[in-house]
Amino acid sequence: MFVGERTKIDILFFCLQGVPNLKITLVEKVITLEHVPLAEFFGTADENIRQIAQAFPQCKVISRGNEIRIQGSPPEILRINDLINMLLEHFERFGHLSPEHVKDYLAIEGGPFEEANKDQVIVFGNKGLIIKAKSANQRKLVEAAFKNDLVFALGPAGTGKTYIAVALAVRALKNREVKRIIITRPAVEAGENLGFLPGDLQEKLDPYLRPIYDALQDMIPPEKLKYYQETRAIEIAPLAYMRGRTLHDAFILLDEAQNTTAEQIKMFLTRMGPNSKVIITGDQSQVDLPTRQKSGLSEALRVLNDVKGIGVVRLSGSDVIRHKLVKAIIAAYEKSEEEKEKLRHEANSRKNND
Repeated sequence: MFVGERTKIDILFFCLQGVPNLKITLVEKVITLEHVPLAEFFGTADENIRQIAQAFPQCKVISRGNEIRIQGSPPEILRINDLINMLLEHFERFGHLSPEHVKDYLAIEGGPFEEANKDQVIVFGNKGLIIKAKSANQRKLVEAAFKNDLVFALGPAGTGKTYIAVALAVRALKNREVKRIIITRPAVEAGENLGFLPGDLQEKLDPYLRPIYDALQDMIPPEKLKYYQETRAIEIAPLAYMRGRTLHDAFILLDEAQNTTAEQIKMFLTRMGPNSKVIITGDQSQVDLPTRQKSGLSEALRVLNDVKGIGVVRLSGSDVIRHKLVKAIIAAYEKSEEEKEKLRHEANSRKNND
């Protein structure tokens, strides 16, 4: 894969930047692509190039043969040039470039044109899928995970807390920051009496861990994922199986932690070994424990409130990235809960007055 050298006009621009009172007019740059399958890179009906052109309305971006012609101000041309280089790197690595990939690079906060912005991508998934934080609180979760060895990610369904946590774990494994990923959750619906369910341990757990598998399958090729599981580089197990273990050199994810008891979450937290990182996700509004049994997640947050080195990130309905109706549904339920709480408070007040 080859991209043509910078044009003479670019070199002239760099030389003239220091000349006082000099007005720079619009210039043209031609990028020549060699050994690049043009139909795949440009997209159907040049859709990928059209996406770039729409993102830079002050410039003219067109494709002719194996050339991309850019007309505009020198600073904008250089930004587009950097973007195209990133897209070429992506294409070379994954052999595929879709309009969605172009949108993702354009959407990287601060512009996709600086080398440092590549770090905002958490991990590259299958077929070049770009996995990155898509909301303010998701970015806070990523930052908290980089700064702390233990992070609580709290929020309703659809906020991406589990997906981002899995992406961070996969990133750490791929970068060899840890030797394994361990994913667990309480199987409350089965009372953790998994022996009564048909199949082996993996088959018993599958229904409860489907969201985790979906995320992993987005991020790791099927054969590689199978290899990781066979070699226990990725281990998925019920929470009860964590007892008595010391989990070192691992990225550990506890999902659906609102359904742990106080004893379970304490047991889990004390499994951390050297060079381990833990993310605990949960939705405190969806506790499935038996009536009158307190959630271990709420208890842990209270007990650990003043402990330094622990990150807590709270996601909300504004972070929901599922169907637009999900945000409205969550908002409606939150409003209903607030009204119920208000009525309970009023009823208690009247009772005390009587």
